[in-house]
Parts: sequence; structure tokens; C-alpha cells
Amino acid sequence: MPPTPTTPPDRGEPRIRDRSDACPGALRLHAADDGRLARLRLPGGLLTEHQLRVLATAAERLGDGALSVTSRGNAELRGLADGCGAELAELLRDAGLLPAEAHERVRNVVASPLAGLDGLGSADVQLWARELDALLCASDRAARLSGRFLFALDDGRGDVAGLGADVTLLAGTDGRAVLRVGRHAFRVRATDAARAALAAAEAFLTAAAGAGTGAWRVRELPEGQDIDVDGWLVRAGVAAEPLPLLTGTECSTPDPAPGPPVDRPEGPGTGPLPGVVEGPDGWTVSVAAPLGRLTVAQLRQLLPAPADEVRLTPWRGVVVPGFADRGTARARLDTLGRAGLVTGTDSPWWGVGACTGRPGCAKSLADVRADVTPGRGGLPVYWSGCERRCGRPQGEYVDVVATGDGAYRVTAHGTSVPVPSRAELEGTIATARTRTTK
Repeated sequence: MPPTPTTPPDRGEPRIRDRSDACPGALRLHAADDGRLARLRLPGGLLTEHQLRVLATAAERLGDGALSVTSRGNAELRGLADGCGAELAELLRDAGLLPAEAHERVRNVVASPLAGLDGLGSADVQLWARELDALLCASDRAARLSGRFLFALDDGRGDVAGLGADVTLLAGTDGRAVLRVGRHAFRVRATDAARAALAAAEAFLTAAAGAGTGAWRVRELPEGQDIDVDGWLVRAGVAAEPLPLLTGTECSTPDPAPGPPVDRPEGPGTGPLPGVVEGPDGWTVSVAAPLGRLTVAQLRQLLPAPADEVRLTPWRGVVVPGFADRGTARARLDTLGRAGLVTGTDSPWWGVGACTGRPGCAKSLADVRADVTPGRGGLPVYWSGCERRCGRPQGEYVDVVATGDGAYRVTAHGTSVPVPSRAELEGTIATARTRTTK
């Protein structure tokens, strides 16, 4: 079972948000200890070749020379100077990365990274992501969503459906999709999927206003506060079949849509495995960024992009589609491996993640990226500089949390072990990664 949060959800009094969401964006920069931070929302993780070149230029000219991939498949630029906001905004605007400035922080849309590429899944949900993004940017009401509100569009393989989104769409094989928001679930036509997701978000905004607690996300609504999803679907003209209310357990796990399950090997956190993938229209290269960081040199090795696109994944990876044959795809994979990216599950960096830590984060108790010990096999490992565990993965993992003065606490399989010195960490984590039979 995953580690127990240090601060469990309050089942009594509802959480009160007495301020607006301060989540950083591309225009609202965050003052971190290593400089300003910009977070760019990329619906479906999609970047064109030109946009990737622009981000590489921005990282090199204005930032610390690298791009961070977030657990939502978004991108961060760190180490920005205090006065660079206007120049950065101009670069992003010219590249089409700011389609609606009032909405730039609410475009949090994750989608199955291999949708439409490997012949698996029941729908190309990347198309849903583009439609939903356009609907969000055209809605004045949607601009009121928190920068933390999340949409997940799953093509039926169950990869992003388990990411704890506020609104989830799960494609079925019968031309329909399952819409989930909180305890509510509906079956809608696939052609209405994006409109249904927007209607569900609007229903949340109404419920949040009624609750008066300033909730940023669906799970923050007080117990008993209903969400009139049905009513907002009717207003949007979306025909929907109500499904039985979900229990607390079902709300956090994939709910099968109509059709047979997709049989595909999964990596840590259910993300795409690194390597080359064959599809009906060509080959795709999948790699992971060590600790979620891509240097400018590595970004440029991703180019040229045969299909004029790359996709960042919620598992801090990159998918490059469009290769005509396996040999060409394999040659690019080898090039990316030489550049330091993770190209196979035998890499000691596969399944190892970390937050920013010191010196970038003032709240961190350690330079976790310097302390990370790579390893092979077993559960994924995530290193955190403090109890907040920013960017931690979903599902079961080895939880390594700094406790100060060079010490850490390692938690796995429901058991926590204090580790007083860095020298003892490698052996403790290797033991914790081993799966146990329950």
C-alpha cells in the first residue's frame, strides 16, 4: 500500500481556502530560492517542434539551462532572472504557447501519451485534449478554475485514469466514454466527451461557490456538498446516461469503460516503457528524463521531430512519434541514450524520481537530487526534501523523505524506517524496493 500522508484529509470540518490559488504559471512567476520559476501548461503534453526549440532557447537564454517535466506532463523553467517575465511571455506568445492568457494556468489536461500511436486504446484522446483546450480557452467561466484543477483523458488503457484528476474521461470501444467527477459517473458519446468535461468543471465551480469554502479541487468540497453534473450536462446539450454512484475506493481507481481491457506492459506509475513502439502508422520512441530534468542539449537531441510533435508524459518522459521504420527509430533511441536519457528499463534511473530539493526550494531539508542513489528493479522510488512530497507518484512506491541533518525516513509496504546517515540509504532503499507477497 502507498505511504500514509503525513496530513490525512480532514473528515470532520471542511477545509477552508481563504486565499486564491497561488500556483505558478507562465505569466505568474514563482520566486524560488534558485530564481524565478515559470510553469507552462501543455494540454496532452503536446509540443510542436518549433515550440520545443523555443523552450530550449528560453531555458538557455533566460533560465538555468534545463527544462523540468512535471507530474502532469507540463514544463517548468527554473533559474529565471527577476526581470525576464516580459521577454519570456513574448517568446511563448509568438510560439503559440499562450493561446488565452486569462486561462493559461487552468489548461491542466493529461492524456494517454501513446493514444493514436500504438494501435491500442479505444480512442485518440489527444484529439479530445485539443478540443477541450479550445473550449476552456473560450469559456470566461473556466478562467475561474484553480491552477491545480486537473482533467484526465484516458484512451481505455487505464494509464491516466488513476492520476487522481478532478474530471476523468475514459474511452470505451462502443463510441462512448465514461465521465467521472467525484462520486458521479455518466456514459456519454465520444463526440461529446470534451463538452462533457467542461460541463463537469462548470458544475464544480457552482458547487464550490455554494460551499463557500474556497475549494480548489473536487476532493476539497465539504462532505455532503453535491455537484450537479447532470444539470450542467443538460445545459450543455450533452446526452448522458447516469451510472451508479462511485464509492470512495472507486473514485480513485480506473472504472472500466465498455470493451475489453487493454493488455500492455506498464512501467513505474503505469507510464510508457522506454524503447521503440510499433503502431499502425509508424514507430514511436519513448524515453524518460532522469529526475525529470532535460538539459538544453538533450532537448535538441529530440529534434527533428518526424511528426512535428513531441509529447511530455506525467511520468516525466518524452514520446516522439512518426518514425517510418524500426531502424530509424532505434537509431534515434540510441542517440538519446548517449545524451543521458533513460532508454531502457535496465537503466538505474528508471523508476527513480525526486522533488527539486535544495538549493531551489526553501522548504527542503536536503539537496535530494545530490543524495539520490540510483538502483534497479522493484518498486519506484521517490525522494522528497520535506513532508509535502511535491510531485510524488500515484500508486505504490518507496517514499524517501528528508528529516534534517542528513537523515531520511524510508517507507514501503506500510513500514517506515529512519535512516540517520546517507551512507546507509542505498542498502535500505534496495531492500524496500523488493516487492512482498501479501
